[in-house]
Amino acid sequence: MTQSILKSWRADLPASIVVFLVALPLCLGIALASGAPLFSGLIAGIVGGLVVGTLSKSPLSVSGPAAGLTVIVLAAIESMPSYQVFLLSVVLAGVIQIAFSFSRGGTLGEFVPSSVIVGMLSAIGLILILKQIPHALGYDGGDFEGSFEFFSNGGNTFSDIVRGVTGGIQPGALVIALISLVFLFWWDGARPKDGVLRFLPGPLVAVLIGVGLNLLFAGVMPNWYLEPTHLVQVPVAESISGFVGLFTLPDFTAIGSSAVWVTALTLAIVASLESLLSVKAVDEIDPQRRTTDKNWELMAQGGGNIVSGMIGGLPVTSVIVRSSANVDAGAQSKGSAIMHAAWLLLSVALIPVALNQIPLAALAAVLISVGYKLTKPALFIERYRKGWTQFVPFVVTVLAILFTDLLVGIVIGLIVGFIFVVARNFRRAITFACDGQDCLVRARRNLYFIHKYELQRELGRVPDGANVLIDLSSTNYVDLDNVDIINAFIKGAEYRDIDVIVRGDIGQKTAPMINARQTEVSYI
Repeated sequence: MTQSILKSWRADLPASIVVFLVALPLCLGIALASGAPLFSGLIAGIVGGLVVGTLSKSPLSVSGPAAGLTVIVLAAIESMPSYQVFLLSVVLAGVIQIAFSFSRGGTLGEFVPSSVIVGMLSAIGLILILKQIPHALGYDGGDFEGSFEFFSNGGNTFSDIVRGVTGGIQPGALVIALISLVFLFWWDGARPKDGVLRFLPGPLVAVLIGVGLNLLFAGVMPNWYLEPTHLVQVPVAESISGFVGLFTLPDFTAIGSSAVWVTALTLAIVASLESLLSVKAVDEIDPQRRTTDKNWELMAQGGGNIVSGMIGGLPVTSVIVRSSANVDAGAQSKGSAIMHAAWLLLSVALIPVALNQIPLAALAAVLISVGYKLTKPALFIERYRKGWTQFVPFVVTVLAILFTDLLVGIVIGLIVGFIFVVARNFRRAITFACDGQDCLVRARRNLYFIHKYELQRELGRVPDGANVLIDLSSTNYVDLDNVDIINAFIKGAEYRDIDVIVRGDIGQKTAPMINARQTEVSYI
């Protein structure tokens, strides 16, 4: 893996800058939405890159504070005696995640239908666009960048957009956002394929354009100049000791509190689920189609949460927004995730005042461009062409996440997806045909317990004195209940003068042959 990082650093370096620009407002926004100190979000982002990025075997996933945990974290912080007690829950959640890893819990991620995964990606893209429109208009009174919930602050995602339009558009913010967006979409097509400029991150230029325009407004058009409320607000330490003081230790004296353990278990389960879904989604959009060891990923996430909780950070998970930005920026290894955390650490330690000159409108343009790439219209057309069994769970997942929140929407999408899986298996699995006294009973796919009735019905249609072929050659698994049904039919066939042949090697024969033309099906 180290050799891979060294070989791909030319691609990973510019990608890491893009991820840094995406991660910065998200880290701050999620901390704000969680009711935690702003610096705790930055700690989680740094730990997610340096610790989880180093431990993880995922080449492109990026970890950090997650929007899907904001409600849980906010409720826990408000109910606990102190933030230090909450940090203990984060540490214990990491320990529980490592236990999940050793118990092979990561395999659960493989059972999520692809339509739900793609729906999750598209929904997050739409949410990014909708949540950033108010910032692009200069309205910052609604949700911050970290919130993925539809209802909040007495309103919802769409009411924030309406308030942004009717409450007075900030011309400076709108101009910065529009120019940044135009540049980003132009740069995607115009960026040179060769030379040094091919490594230049478009989002970095867009941010610099935003900073430059705002400084220009200050001297030329003061009415368009953006005040600090419309800019990034990174905590500024006056000294080294002040910077060190921003880190916080957990309170281990609360280890016996049941509330601490309940919160830790809740965080571990939800964070593990979100990480598994995110990593699986990243694997599907990885240009090289690499597959991540999900059990190892849980171990890496657990290690990250232990470290984050020990120094005052929020819980971390693999995060799809940063990860998809990483893929889109052309990263090739986990070096990008590690480097993005280094930029976060260096910037908040050395140049926080410079970061606080970045307009939220410029970052909104970056996030809108990321969102568009996640939810292109072509993606909806592609899912529609794959049929209703793919399109319906996809659309339901998108709408459910859009109008509730990430975790609730995923659960709804999973339920609908599994309903379609079961419905597909209820479709006719067995073919029956007769030509005179020659009959065929053929299994078209694997037989499970839900096919018992269909199998019994078709075998019941075989007339007395017939020659019947039970064809199982298209299966590689036959449920035990169906094996019993076939064996019962074979045993009763001699009393009805039915000659039975079973075709298909489905396992070692464990029962004696009834006669030369009848074969009892074995248990497998």
